[in-house]
Amino acid sequence: MNRSRKIDKKANVKYPIIEKRKKKQQKHYQEDDKYIRAVFEDRDWHEIKSSDSWAIFKIMSEFVDGFEKLAKIGPCISIFGSARTKEDNKYYHMAKKIGALLVKSGYGVITGGGPGIMEAGNRGAREARGKSVGLNIQLPFEQENNIYIDPDKLISFDYFFVRKVMFVRYSQGFIGMPGGFGTLDELFEALTLIQTKKIGRFPIVLVGSDYWNGLKNWLYETVFSLESNVSEGDFDIFHIVDTPEETVKIINDFYAKYMLAPNF
Repeated sequence: MNRSRKIDKKANVKYPIIEKRKKKQQKHYQEDDKYIRAVFEDRDWHEIKSSDSWAIFKIMSEFVDGFEKLAKIGPCISIFGSARTKEDNKYYHMAKKIGALLVKSGYGVITGGGPGIMEAGNRGAREARGKSVGLNIQLPFEQENNIYIDPDKLISFDYFFVRKVMFVRYSQGFIGMPGGFGTLDELFEALTLIQTKKIGRFPIVLVGSDYWNGLKNWLYETVFSLESNVSEGDFDIFHIVDTPEETVKIINDFYAKYMLAPNF
């Protein structure tokens, strides 16, 4: 009798959660279905041409706005990481400290402008009284910009590819904190551009060996050793560390090697 009551009690607790998840999934499916149908909707050439023309102007305006604002800021380091990281997470505290150490070394900090790791990086920079830049992306389900971005250094984008250009063009280094698809997208963009010599060999530092070593091992064992899809020298493009101090030291040592300072 007691056992059946326990089971019923558990069922009552779990059932609303399952139903909530089902409703959330159903809503996503409906939104996806609506989007896919809209893409394949019949449109005449005049409609397509008109729509694409307006998109070009919107893209151009985002590039112009980004170039004008970021060109005045000076040397900065980009910090990539998850929007989902909570304030009590160790990586949040590390990103905050990294932001502060970068500012003390003479750099500004650029993030994606949202919550989580991005907030932590901006917060560290702001509290250390340095430049705190946010390149926010407008999304249907997230994200609002964090409150630690300098008001004159917040830029919002509709297009991911324009935003990524700004990250790469105006950063003197890249720091990858633990994150999801967006973080990996930004990270591999920087890796690819350096590998193909489209940009200079700026330092890339990944923070958290527990998080990143699995990816590195897969790249080495499968992508390099098994399939030869990258070169062994490509693994010198990035470093994996575990502390804020190591992170900033790699960046400072890189520029000291070329006798450059953050005010170059």
